[in-house]
Amino acid sequence: MKKIPLVVAAIGVAALVAASSAGARPAADKPVEITLWHAQADAAQKAIHKLVGQFNKTHPGIVVHDQLGSGGDEMVQKLQAVIGSDAYPDIAYVYGSDVPNVSQSNKVVDISKDIKKAGFAWNSLYPAGRETATVGSKVVGFPAVIDNLAVVYNTKILKAAGVAPPKPNWTWSDYRALAKKLTDSSKDIIGTGYPISGSEDTTWRLWPMIWQQGGDVLDSANKKALFGGPQGVKALQLLSDMALKDKSLYPDQSSDSLKMYGLFESGKMGMVVTGPWQLQEIKDHGISYGVQVMPSFGGSHETISGPDVYMVFNHSDERRAAAVTFLSWLHQPAQDLQWDMQTGNLPLSAKTAALPGMKQYDAKFTGVDLFVKNLQNAHHIRPPVAAYTSVSVAVGKAIATSLLGRGSPKDTLGQAAKTADKALS
Repeated sequence: MKKIPLVVAAIGVAALVAASSAGARPAADKPVEITLWHAQADAAQKAIHKLVGQFNKTHPGIVVHDQLGSGGDEMVQKLQAVIGSDAYPDIAYVYGSDVPNVSQSNKVVDISKDIKKAGFAWNSLYPAGRETATVGSKVVGFPAVIDNLAVVYNTKILKAAGVAPPKPNWTWSDYRALAKKLTDSSKDIIGTGYPISGSEDTTWRLWPMIWQQGGDVLDSANKKALFGGPQGVKALQLLSDMALKDKSLYPDQSSDSLKMYGLFESGKMGMVVTGPWQLQEIKDHGISYGVQVMPSFGGSHETISGPDVYMVFNHSDERRAAAVTFLSWLHQPAQDLQWDMQTGNLPLSAKTAALPGMKQYDAKFTGVDLFVKNLQNAHHIRPPVAAYTSVSVAVGKAIATSLLGRGSPKDTLGQAAKTADKALS
């Protein structure tokens, strides 16, 4: 269940806002039929199909039709193509960074009253999931998956280098020193890596390094970029020094971070910042590994959680209510745990994390328990603004330029901030 790095995709707002006729009220003797575009593949697709089948058997008044619809990268374009007709789904899996853009459609409405009517305990979900599914004053869906970033390290490489595994209180200076010790050119081993494809996978890794220092991505009004300040420069300078001076950080230009993960999974990289989605693949490659929280600036181990969202689209009151009924059922701890066990995803609520069955989950996915605990270190989310895609592109370019030695962190982030300010205005 590898999570594909987020791809920035601008959306045609005019097309999304185009009106269409509301769905007709079904006959009293017919169930309410709704469509889910889930965007899942392989084991996750089988898991969601099984859960939908269980729901349909236990809820005779509602029939959910689950469809692939599109891969996560193409979902926005697919929605753009159909939103002006009546062919759009009732529920669609949308990347968290795209949610503010898609929410501009008049087919996206506030479902908070529907959630309350369904009797679902909304506040039981982890805050990062709730916040990503909320745009302005509107709740626009339910969190689909939740994750966070931590450091996965190769225990054999650390042992061969004669160094101890990182401790929970480690710093970014420790991280740099460890990467340098693990780098061994005679064995083609490099300390760590960083994706510089320019996608959201490049950008979102910088945000917790800024938050840890007390900085922020944007100002409180979401009108001005702050990431180019001293906190952002300090964070990017550290990464740049590791890549250019220490030669201990591999800047990966490939899409989906394939080369970086390939090096780690072949025993040629000492440690990597990643999420729980990568654990099964690492395990399948026979790598002996450990997991530790993100290093800190100033004592903070703030990480970032990048939830994706099952967005609800309005056809009629009955179809919208049916969609919320299904999602409320899907997010109950029993179903959430079933999903997690089959896919390796993190629980969406503390209630799920407290279930006895989580012991089996922890045993199946070695190291995932730290990612669950690490959700407590995720206090911020990406700025929920429609211009975020433009911000991400600009910052991704700045990071790549700096790590390739083609511009200083101060200059590249400064230029990115000007681009972001223009988009935000």
